[in-house]
Amino acid sequence: MTDLEQRIAELEAREEIKQLKHRYLRACDAKDPQAFRDCFVAAGADLDYGPLGKFDTVDDLVAIFERIALAKGEDGFFILDMHHAMHPSIDFVSDTEATGAWTLRFRQVNLHDRTERVTTGNYDDVYVKEDGRWRIKKHHFNALWTVARPLPEGVAVMQMGWDG
Repeated sequence: MTDLEQRIAELEAREEIKQLKHRYLRACDAKDPQAFRDCFVAAGADLDYGPLGKFDTVDDLVAIFERIALAKGEDGFFILDMHHAMHPSIDFVSDTEATGAWTLRFRQVNLHDRTERVTTGNYDDVYVKEDGRWRIKKHHFNALWTVARPLPEGVAVMQMGWDG
C-alpha cells in the first residue's frame, strides 16, 4: 500500500468510527436497544459509565439501558436524553484498532423525578474492527460537571416521534 493509499484508508476508517459514535448516540436518544447493542463488540467489552456502573459484557449494559431508557408512565417515557459528542480525537494503533477521545454534552429530563440535568464529560474509547465493521470495545465516561435542577411548576414536556 502506498503512503497515499494508507492515508486515504485511515481517513475512511476515521469517518467510519465517527459514524459509529454517532449511531451510538442516536441509539441512546432514540431508545433503540438493538441499535445500541450493535455498536459494541460481541464479547470482551470494557465499559465504565461512572455512577451507572462498570460492565464487562455489553448485554448487562443493554439490560440497564432498557430498564432506564424504556421505563414509561401513562404520559410516555420517564427519561428523555440528548447526547451531543464533539471534538473527536481518533488515533490508529493498527488497521484494526483505534483509540478515541470525545467531549460529551448531555441533557436529561427525568419526568419521574421532575428534574433536568446538564452534564459534560469525556469519553475514552477503544475501537476494533470486528466482522469488517468498527465496534466499540472500551467505553469509559468521566463526568466533569453537572447542573441539576427541578423542573419549574407548569413546565410541560411533549413527547413526539416514538411509537407506542
